[in-house]
Amino acid sequence: MSSPSLKDLPKVAFDLKNQLEGFNPDNMKKADTNEKIILPTAEDVKRERQHNDLIHGVNNFSADKLKRTDTLEKVILPNAQDVAAEKSQKAFTEALIEGVGGFDTNKLKHTETQEKNPLPDKAVIEAEKGQQQLIAGIENFDPAKLKPTVTEEKNPLPTKEGIVRDGHNRHSLSECFKHNYNIIIQQTGRTWRQLKRERI
Repeated sequence: MSSPSLKDLPKVAFDLKNQLEGFNPDNMKKADTNEKIILPTAEDVKRERQHNDLIHGVNNFSADKLKRTDTLEKVILPNAQDVAAEKSQKAFTEALIEGVGGFDTNKLKHTETQEKNPLPDKAVIEAEKGQQQLIAGIENFDPAKLKPTVTEEKNPLPTKEGIVRDGHNRHSLSECFKHNYNIIIQQTGRTWRQLKRERI
């Protein structure tokens, strides 16, 4: 295989060619290469050793070291109560099967099946229709049909004549109480303090 001629080689751009020719390796920064070899910890070594010992013990295990043991198969026989219970259960099952197999269907009473499907009466239909109309009216309500209203807060204050009249009524009521107390004092002979203590 012959080497390619100069004209067949790929052409490098002029700018890149000038940069490559004028490159100075002294302008590069020096960097130290650190080769790091991470050694296993003591726990890793211990874990690996235990794993290797386990595999070695399994591979080199000798079956001659096993002790011979005799397997005892225990068959528990049923006692008298278990036998009697099983017999009574068997007799009941046989009687039940015989009763079902020999059942006479002529002993059954004749019955007529009535299928009831009560339809709602007119009142129930009208009530349901009214409820549906109410729900439809609420769901389809247009708030644009509402008329604007102005809320007026009224808190009428008493007039001057009302205040004077109220004070006069209180004064008259106080005079009435005093008059009644005086009558009670005259009739019972008690003092004002005694009546006040007894809250009469």
